[in-house]
Amino acid sequence: MKQSELQTKLIQAARRAPPQDHVPYAFEKRIMARLAGLSPGNPWALWGRPLWRAAFSCVAITLLCCVWSFATAPKPVNSDTFAQAFERAVFASSDQHLEELW
Repeated sequence: MKQSELQTKLIQAARRAPPQDHVPYAFEKRIMARLAGLSPGNPWALWGRPLWRAAFSCVAITLLCCVWSFATAPKPVNSDTFAQAFERAVFASSDQHLEELW
């Protein structure tokens, strides 16, 4: 049987059966009681758990990046401290003789 034939037969069967106006006994009261039993949703509770998961994963990624950057950092070849390098840079011009400049 083709799909179009099946569809037309189902539509014809639905048109032959008239809709009922009868509502089950105490239907409205059962629905209202069920709705009253539900607690209202808390939007902060819905966002709280995913945000904490994201925070933990971000901290873990940050720590892994820090460990990786310290592990792959190049080791300094010379053992000059910043103070020694700064002093050498400042007094570099004073080491030259004045006669050489003229």
